Amino acid sequence: MAERVVTVAEVLDGHTSLDIQCLDRIYLNAYVPKLQTSAQVVAFLSGHLGYPFPSPALFKQLGERFRRAVTAFAQDNNIPWVRFGKHDVGGKLELMRPYLARQAATGHSGVAAIGVAQEFQRVWTAYERQSPSGAWQWWFTKADRRVSCYYFYLWDIDFGPAFIKVCTYFPYPAKVWINGHEWAKRQADHAGIGYRELSNGFANTDDPTVLQAICDRLGPGPIGVFLQRWFARLPQPFTDADRDAGYWWETSMRQIEISRTIVFDQPRHARGVAIQL
Repeated sequence: MAERVVTVAEVLDGHTSLDIQCLDRIYLNAYVPKLQTSAQVVAFLSGHLGYPFPSPALFKQLGERFRRAVTAFAQDNNIPWVRFGKHDVGGKLELMRPYLARQAATGHSGVAAIGVAQEFQRVWTAYERQSPSGAWQWWFTKADRRVSCYYFYLWDIDFGPAFIKVCTYFPYPAKVWINGHEWAKRQADHAGIGYRELSNGFANTDDPTVLQAICDRLGPGPIGVFLQRWFARLPQPFTDADRDAGYWWETSMRQIEISRTIVFDQPRHARGVAIQL
């Protein structure tokens, strides 16, 4: 009799107690579209801010204003500072877990702590060059520079732990990190759906169909609400006048992880085992 290849689906058939697909870690870029070319930089400094001479010295002034705003925000709200070292690249979240847990215990959204790191970022810089007329002028270009970055670690009523990282130097590139499983857990709580959680997912649930429907709802709408809520609450390098003139954040996907969690039975041990793909 000819041998037949057995598929994974056939092996798992009848032995799974939960099969859930959900967006997992979501990493977004935040940028200002109107500050991406040298001509746009000149238009911002001279046309919008009104400086007669667009100089890179203005970058330092604007950055210092932002740093003062963050310092005042932390002092006014008793938010702790955590200075990251060069060996904390892969362990920032672990360092922040006690602060996130303390904020979560309040039951309210809030900034758990602010991390500070020195990192290479793509920012605007300038050098002098001679124009065809013989006059000297500043020429703006982007370059990688080691600058300070603020990590605003958040505990959000809908998304749980998250962070928004903002570079302190013009044009203030930013990153946003959220977790789809954490969002789904909170939506299940709001809906009264019972579940047993994994460290990053679900081990079982009272209603797999409803839980999958919750996971399927996560998309641009809830993420956009999260972004606008926190951009409005956190100190910003841009003023209201800047925003009214169109100098404000837009986001794009940097990295999206999709997870499929399969929990199958092991009768001999009377417990479930979860596999995430």
